[in-house]
Amino acid sequence: MSGAGALRGKTVVVTGAFGSVGAAVVQAAHAAGARVAAVDRAPAPQDAAAAGVAHFGGADLGNPATAGAALAQIAEQFGGIDALVNIAGGFRWEKIEDGSADTWDLLYNLNLKTALSASKAALPHLLRRGSGRIVNIGAAGAVKAGLGMGAYAASKAGVARLTEALAEELKDRGITVNALLPSIIDTPPNRADMPDADFSRWVQPAQIAEVILFLLSDAASAVTGALIPVTGRV
Repeated sequence: MSGAGALRGKTVVVTGAFGSVGAAVVQAAHAAGARVAAVDRAPAPQDAAAAGVAHFGGADLGNPATAGAALAQIAEQFGGIDALVNIAGGFRWEKIEDGSADTWDLLYNLNLKTALSASKAALPHLLRRGSGRIVNIGAAGAVKAGLGMGAYAASKAGVARLTEALAEELKDRGITVNALLPSIIDTPPNRADMPDADFSRWVQPAQIAEVILFLLSDAASAVTGALIPVTGRV
């Protein structure tokens, strides 16, 4: 279902592709036979030379014009787009009492507006195919905000509502839209922030990639508008 060849002939765009989760999804999609466009705001890695993977660095997807230009360039280079995986985003822990409203704007732009802008930019190309997949990364912590998580949870709750609304909008047009709701992901920054935690309980980037590959596959054609918890043992 998500093994070698499951995405053969498909073009998959991954945003936030140079981070831990994005890199895992790029690797998994490429191994499954997809042509992959790896997009990120950061500069492309110096060693970015894998066959079948094109790297697009310096792309601010929170800007609709930039997102549109990036997706148009990818569609031209690959002859179309079959799937979009929205991983670009960020995190801040900040209490409301001594925090800033600017943090809410920042996380809205990083987490929600990037997904919105990239999805809108991808839609014309997906619709030309007559089918397609969009997978977003929400957060389990958006279901109920914890201490210091207000701005982050609000932005990720917006991703969930975007997923549901877009799924309804596209359900009769051959495009599925789903989101994953991960708990704590085992990444170097999270380990640095929580050095005393039991990392074995956290979700691995490769595990997230496997769920995404399923949602991108033909086997998931009946799944749309789903918010799927991927929480490990947290």
